[in-house]
Amino acid sequence: MTFEPAASGAKIPAILLAGGRATRLGGGDKCLRPLGGRPILARVIDILRPQVGPMLLNANGDPARFAAFGLPVVADDLADQPGPLAGILAGLDWVAAELPAARFALSASTDCPFLPADLAQRLAAALAGEDADIALAASAGRVHPVIGLWRVTLRTDLRQALTSEGLRKVELFCDRHRTHRVNFPVTPLDPFLNLNTEADFAAAESLLAQSRT
Repeated sequence: MTFEPAASGAKIPAILLAGGRATRLGGGDKCLRPLGGRPILARVIDILRPQVGPMLLNANGDPARFAAFGLPVVADDLADQPGPLAGILAGLDWVAAELPAARFALSASTDCPFLPADLAQRLAAALAGEDADIALAASAGRVHPVIGLWRVTLRTDLRQALTSEGLRKVELFCDRHRTHRVNFPVTPLDPFLNLNTEADFAAAESLLAQSRT
């Protein structure tokens, strides 16, 4: 297989997933909540911008609330917001239409403010080396299925799985395809810490404070 771009990740488009309902935090846009005085989304964008090409935001509802970030906003086109697979599908469809030369796209959650600075590069290298369809991030023995690199052509199978089979779990879809898992170190912290509760936000604020000392 010829991989493009070769093991670098530099021109890969990125799908930032913000379509969740944040029910454990009382609803609303979790990615717009401040962390260290800045929206989590701003931190995710800053980490990924040097690593990837064009970025788009998958979010439902009024896109105007994200206008300050200057990214195209793409909503799910499936009813009932069936979870992150629908967001990945919406992103892959956008990439196929707007960036037809792109063969792969990165997906990343917008509630992970400490993503690795080499995320795209390592996923791209693994996908190329393993001749895989999907490369997923992993740490501390756990897979993070919404943080990965996907072949754009998977969107056909993905739409079929969502609409005809009602598939919702990301890993179940990945298990049907050649998927390689890439382990990332968890020192000094797990870079895939995601913020789902008030306790998670408090822990993240503490980590930020420690990093400044």
